[in-house]
Amino acid sequence: MPDATGPLTGTLVVDLSRALAGPHATMMLGDLGARVIKVEAPGAGDDTRGWGPPFVDGTSTYFLSANRNKESVALDLKDPDDRDVLVELVRRADVLVENFRTGVLDRLGLGFEVLHAINPGLVVLSITGFGHDGPEGGRAGYDQIAQGEAGLMSLTGSRPDDPQKVGTPIADLLAGMYGAYGTLAALLERERTGAGTVVRTSLLAATVGVHGFQATRYTVAGEVGRARGNHHASIAPYGLFRCADGSVQIAVGSEGLWRRFCAAFDLDPAAPGFATNPERVANREKLVEVIEGVFSGRRAAGLLARLAEAGVPAGRVRTLDEVYAWEQTRSQGLLIEVEHATLGRVQLPGPPLRFFDPEGREVTRTAHAAPPTLDEDGAAIRAWLAGVGER
Repeated sequence: MPDATGPLTGTLVVDLSRALAGPHATMMLGDLGARVIKVEAPGAGDDTRGWGPPFVDGTSTYFLSANRNKESVALDLKDPDDRDVLVELVRRADVLVENFRTGVLDRLGLGFEVLHAINPGLVVLSITGFGHDGPEGGRAGYDQIAQGEAGLMSLTGSRPDDPQKVGTPIADLLAGMYGAYGTLAALLERERTGAGTVVRTSLLAATVGVHGFQATRYTVAGEVGRARGNHHASIAPYGLFRCADGSVQIAVGSEGLWRRFCAAFDLDPAAPGFATNPERVANREKLVEVIEGVFSGRRAAGLLARLAEAGVPAGRVRTLDEVYAWEQTRSQGLLIEVEHATLGRVQLPGPPLRFFDPEGREVTRTAHAAPPTLDEDGAAIRAWLAGVGER
């Protein structure tokens, strides 16, 4: 395990979570320099170790996506000796993360009161599917079900009768992100009070939390948003437009940009029905028809160059191989290389945060550890707890 650097260096995180929401949260904390010890069930380990295809030499690429910068120890929490190991980890930890169904920790004899009796300064992050209480508290949560129940799928798709999930497990990922954010706030509070606390979030809460303007569109204006394909509900033109050899995306977010866009393509910015954004939104279908008529004789590369010259925000739709080959992606540290115990040298997505000191020198963590094999660090962790190992 490379020496960790970052804002959370010296922080110990015990990760009891599995699948994605919790592991994503702990990976974020590990990216910030925390030492993350992943506790897994003996034999099978984290559920995602079996999620595939694809597998590479028996290793799930799904598991690799959420477990960099962690150590692994296999513990049977129903076994007294293994439970003692966990208790000792809790005693030393700053943070414990779990995403069991409500009541599971209590049945294991490790409820929140017990955890805080062992370590009064412990911050506990607890993630569930639909919340810990309420009429459906404790209901099992899976990403796509949460995307549907939380309204996101009703806003996503080509049209209102074509609900679609987001192409990544966004409810899980958002719950992990909100969980990490809440954990950092609780650690900051502990600096003032000396006491740990419990942070709760859920797939439901995290997804509702990113409704953004669609939420107030309903709660204030009484309008229920529906899927509109690749065009913005409140701004026009803003979306994807077909051209001679594919498509381009444009974001005309102000009247000034609208005038620049029209000047670049010999359109009248004051044409009937198009003079203001509310008019353009009301007449979106006609506007799309007009713009695609102009774009139909032009290739994407030429269009993007013309839009850039006019100062109109625009872009292409890249496939993932193109994204990771893009020099801009690489320049931001979004692709890293690690040495995996069985796969050797592999590339992984990198952390999305960078840090700089007051003199402008980058101090972002650059030495990353590959996701561990099951129980890869078990012997070393047990030795450390016994006082005969490092760390």
